Amino acid sequence: MSGAIFGVMASGGIHQFADSQFGHLFASGSTREEARRNMIVALSELTIRGEIRTAAESLRTMLEHPDFIANRISTTWLETVMAESPELISGAKPPASLVSVLGAVVIAHTQATERHTEYMESLDRGRFWSPNPITIF
Repeated sequence: MSGAIFGVMASGGIHQFADSQFGHLFASGSTREEARRNMIVALSELTIRGEIRTAAESLRTMLEHPDFIANRISTTWLETVMAESPELISGAKPPASLVSVLGAVVIAHTQATERHTEYMESLDRGRFWSPNPITIF
């Protein structure tokens, strides 16, 4: 189970009384492990639109760290992890061009798979299916 509280108005602006932590995400579970997994799911499904930067990816990375999973953490744990492997907590997003290309590849693969399925089904029915190759996508 998870929940969230955000200081965002219906118009999309940040509420006038909100501080720099305008949103809070909560997760619970019958065990620490279940709560940890629920928080990872909640962070994975979180969508923020606009120019607001979040630490969601960094938090997810921390929750998936072997030391965190085994509860081998202390008040200095995060500083130690950041000093040893700063890339683990950077929260860097991939370039927009890469995301666009990967999105196009996924769409093309999905459509090609659908056309292949249609073609195979037409052959099973004894029909020869010949779509216009220009209009496949």
